[in-house]
Amino acid sequence: MELKQLCEMQGISGREELVRMAIYNECVEVLGKDSVKLDRMGNVIAHKAGYDKDAPHVMLTAHMDEVGLMVINATEDGLLRVRAIGGIDPRVLVSKRVKVGYALPAKEDQPEKKPLNGVIGAMAIHQQTAADRKNVLPIDQLFVDIGARDKDEALSKAPEGTPITFATEYTPFGDDMLLTKAADDRVGCYNMLRLLHANVKGDTDFVFTCQEEVGCRGATGAAFRIQPDVAIALEGTTANDAGDMPEVSKVCQCGKGVAISFMDNASIANPELFREMLAVAKKAGVNHQVKMSVSGGNEGGAMQRSGSGARTVVLSVPCRYIHSPSTVCSLSDIEAQYLLAKAYLE
Repeated sequence: MELKQLCEMQGISGREELVRMAIYNECVEVLGKDSVKLDRMGNVIAHKAGYDKDAPHVMLTAHMDEVGLMVINATEDGLLRVRAIGGIDPRVLVSKRVKVGYALPAKEDQPEKKPLNGVIGAMAIHQQTAADRKNVLPIDQLFVDIGARDKDEALSKAPEGTPITFATEYTPFGDDMLLTKAADDRVGCYNMLRLLHANVKGDTDFVFTCQEEVGCRGATGAAFRIQPDVAIALEGTTANDAGDMPEVSKVCQCGKGVAISFMDNASIANPELFREMLAVAKKAGVNHQVKMSVSGGNEGGAMQRSGSGARTVVLSVPCRYIHSPSTVCSLSDIEAQYLLAKAYLE
């Protein structure tokens, strides 16, 4: 499956069904139906036996969900009220185009369903006071306009609970860069699908998780079930390297390779595993960097604390403008994440 296809799929937390079925079908195609399961949370778990039964049992994760919005009500004049799904900075939302509802293929008794076009709106700047213009409008003061005439029409087209995703096309630009929505974490999903073909040393479970952006819910249950010796999260992480940012404030840098974390707000990497990853990257000639900020959190923390625990490390693709309609990352960093994970597994 191409990265473009994965990034442009719609799949906010708790509504990952389109991404899930595409990934499930590809896993079955590679490993066979007996090796792929869907659990009750909605994770896709693909198991591959290793060639050395004494090697550690490894669990890899990448999350299928993306940040977005959900309809919670509508105004009398037909504007949709929404809430954020996942952590979104409201400063990036005003005037952005969105897709309301999901694109669904035709069934025997139902025609093809297309998402509605929408735009995120707010009070016009001409109507704002000087005090208004000094403040960032919170999401509960924003709305999504779908061209409805009144509340009844709006909710008939987009009932409460309707998912909303950003309408961003996958766009390569420059020599090595990519602009897209949902790079966090479709880049990890893309690389895990490629890793299904690896000649893994130890038994390996590839877990495509759900609901990471709202509390790592899918990974928690999957890790408790699998009980791995080693747990590796393939993630996207904030780069914070744009503009005149001081060197000390940069978390990691686009184009400098896969970021290996020693610590974040959810977990502390196993020190031996962290050093082993650095050694493997150096030996394999994989471009890499150490994530230089203790910030954020991800499924590493959930896997580290589940059951009897696991040795954990996180391998991330640096992303500018993460959790926004327009995330930017480096194609070479995506490749570096894949190459390091492959070298370790083999």
